[in-house]
Amino acid sequence: MNHALAQLQPYPFEKLRALLGGVQPAADRSPIALSIGEPKHRSPDFVGQALTANLDKLAVYPTTLGLPELRQSITAWCERRFGVPTGWLDAARHVLPVNGTREALFAFTQTVVERNARGLVVSPNPFYQIYEGAAFLAGAEPHYLPCLEDHGFNPDFDAVPAEVWQRCQILFLCSPGNPTGALIPVTTLKKLIALADEHDFVIAADECYSELYFDEDAPPPGLLSACAELGRSDFKRCVVFHSLSKRSNLPGLRSGFVAGDAEILKQFLLYRTYHGCAMPVQTQLASVAAWNDEAHVRANRDLYREKFDAVLKILAPVMDVQRPDGGFYLWARTPGDDTLFTRDLFAAEHVTVVPGSYLSREVNGVNPGAGRVRMALVAPLGECIEAAERIRRFIENA
Repeated sequence: MNHALAQLQPYPFEKLRALLGGVQPAADRSPIALSIGEPKHRSPDFVGQALTANLDKLAVYPTTLGLPELRQSITAWCERRFGVPTGWLDAARHVLPVNGTREALFAFTQTVVERNARGLVVSPNPFYQIYEGAAFLAGAEPHYLPCLEDHGFNPDFDAVPAEVWQRCQILFLCSPGNPTGALIPVTTLKKLIALADEHDFVIAADECYSELYFDEDAPPPGLLSACAELGRSDFKRCVVFHSLSKRSNLPGLRSGFVAGDAEILKQFLLYRTYHGCAMPVQTQLASVAAWNDEAHVRANRDLYREKFDAVLKILAPVMDVQRPDGGFYLWARTPGDDTLFTRDLFAAEHVTVVPGSYLSREVNGVNPGAGRVRMALVAPLGECIEAAERIRRFIENA
């Protein structure tokens, strides 16, 4: 067996099930889950129609590179969304469709990491656990950068020693962040690109929450935005990951893309041809419809704004909690231990949240997620309001 499997830690939800396994919640409370970040808004009807209209494509082997029309629709979206000048992104060289960002983040790490090189995979802490698992299974060592409140819940990149950057093979970014919702400013992205050039590492920007934000006049910048401002038309050492799961409420479609440095994507395509992960043709055609439409995405943001407004109005008087820069999570401070808060809230009110310490790693005696919980505002508005009212009552009665 691959000895690296022994390095994998239980997924946060396995820990959560163990924590709550022996707890009997209040019988008079219906369950409300704010734990799993699975979008619950209605999927766009026109995407489903495009999918079913092309079911005859089940008889066709898909190619790993994907349909030209899908790659072109993604290229056009990147140009519109991130201000990439027309012609910089070549749909044939700079874009690859993937079966959701989770699959792609893992596979990308296996492609890029040079084994037996004492390399580091650097990531924020707390973080999406795929970054860590992918690093272990690629033969690299994870290195965690704490995301603390006094630095806006972003890593303090200026405090990272030069020897860490020198050993770094991949720097994972997540903006807006999971679970903090923090946005990495474009000025910081430019500095990181300069560091990547100096120390020869790849920046892998996980931007799957990029379309969930609050100000329609100020969409969050991404790594492609930084490349555009720098005049970096080759996107050297820069790769972005996007998905339809959160943007379009299509987690079950398993559709996203990777875009950026053509030389890296050429090798990633080679890996994927052996990996056996081509996106089904009918899924690709449904994805074209989704990437070409923004009306449903704006409507999706409206629903989240309404939920954040309502829930924060209820919780702010009793919890240390703020509106994030983006995403659909609240990163709230708990009045005590986060695991005990999670367990006791579940017992008293039948509301499930995730302990922040389960989403982080302790480094030098400090777990940046300790004393916080992640709440996913994915349930319908009424359930989110009900959950917030129960949490407030639980805190007030503690």
